[in-house]
Amino acid sequence: MLLFIQLAIVLAMIFIGARVGSIGLGMYGMVGVFILVFVFGLEPGNIPIDVMLIIVAVITASAALQAAGGLDYMVEAAARFLRRHPNHITFYGPLVTWLFCLLAGTAHTCYALLPIISEISLKAKIRPERPLSVATISASLGITGSPVSAATAAILSQSLLGAEGIGMREIFMVTIPASLIAILAASFVQNFVGKPLEEDPEYQRRLREGLLEDKVQEGEKEINPRAKWAVLAFLLGVVLVVLFGSFPALRPSFNGEPVSMNATIEMTMMSIAALILLVSKADVKKAVKGNVFSSGMTALVSIFGVAWMGSTFFEGNKETILGSVAGVFTQYPVLFAIPLFLMSIMLFSQAATVKTLYPVGLAMGIPPLVLLALFPAVNGYFFLPNYPTEVAAIGFDRTGTTRIGKYVVNHSFQLAGFITTFVSIGVGLLLVQIV
Repeated sequence: MLLFIQLAIVLAMIFIGARVGSIGLGMYGMVGVFILVFVFGLEPGNIPIDVMLIIVAVITASAALQAAGGLDYMVEAAARFLRRHPNHITFYGPLVTWLFCLLAGTAHTCYALLPIISEISLKAKIRPERPLSVATISASLGITGSPVSAATAAILSQSLLGAEGIGMREIFMVTIPASLIAILAASFVQNFVGKPLEEDPEYQRRLREGLLEDKVQEGEKEINPRAKWAVLAFLLGVVLVVLFGSFPALRPSFNGEPVSMNATIEMTMMSIAALILLVSKADVKKAVKGNVFSSGMTALVSIFGVAWMGSTFFEGNKETILGSVAGVFTQYPVLFAIPLFLMSIMLFSQAATVKTLYPVGLAMGIPPLVLLALFPAVNGYFFLPNYPTEVAAIGFDRTGTTRIGKYVVNHSFQLAGFITTFVSIGVGLLLVQIV
């Protein structure tokens, strides 16, 4: 009975925090920690310090890149490429979005690309819902493969798969091809979803009422001439993280052990942030005022509260939980994707989901490589259309084809989300067997 009461409190704090939004998830998560410790007498669980520090380092570098105009430079380059291939926007749009998020480590970089994808689709008379739905999901999928994302850092931490011999090389060999194949599969299916744009009744209504007459300006923004150097500096950081993660011998060793990957990412990306500001001569004050920095700090607070609450609950009830459900997941480890998916819907964070549930999976005896293949399951927050990237995609589609249905869950992103999740997990499971 105590277990169910505690579980109800944990879920209630997650639900309230998600409804409040912003840093509310972290604050109410901490309320849950307080109740579990001071009311139920549970020992505080492990604070996810390693993931939090990596978020600080990576977000600092990304914020510096934004302040230097590097993100604008990358967006303009992507826009020129997409405009040269308007008839293939359903494939190229999601792939470009995925690549952006893969390199930057955050899905928030897709905001600048979504209106471009929408307008190119409109001009080519392609239903914008088709590329926008997959592009929005691709942004999240890029996180579960990015060398500088908080979720990947959580996977690599010495308390999780890092201790099981899983490194950057293994993550790349599984998640990159799995994500790529999943995006292509979803894009192919999405090409047949919905009526052609010119036959869509909502589009026709907006056309009659003159709501589509104002065109988005396609002129290039004025960009810092040094922005390209900032982009090169950031990419250098990504390459260094990949090299250090793939070849541990490149890291200095102390007492016979190489410097941990967590510390390596932190040192590398904070140093790269300084290099970006140096080569671009950007104002450091602009870095903390951008949306990249604010979004990253929001994620930091959320992980602090929610992951600590989850750790406290699990560690305090470890024997009871493992004794009741361990047999099912041990016999059918693929089913562990279900709690990963459901938890991600509530937490709105891949990294928080990883830090909350992956210790449970390891304690149950689920093979580490299977947990690696199940990594895309933590992208389940597309299920409810209230995540910022989905809201943004709906707003950017001036034709009204990207929409939320009458029953809320029958929205434009559902099909692409489930296709990418199932395909990426399936391909991942196949790859861990082969590789």
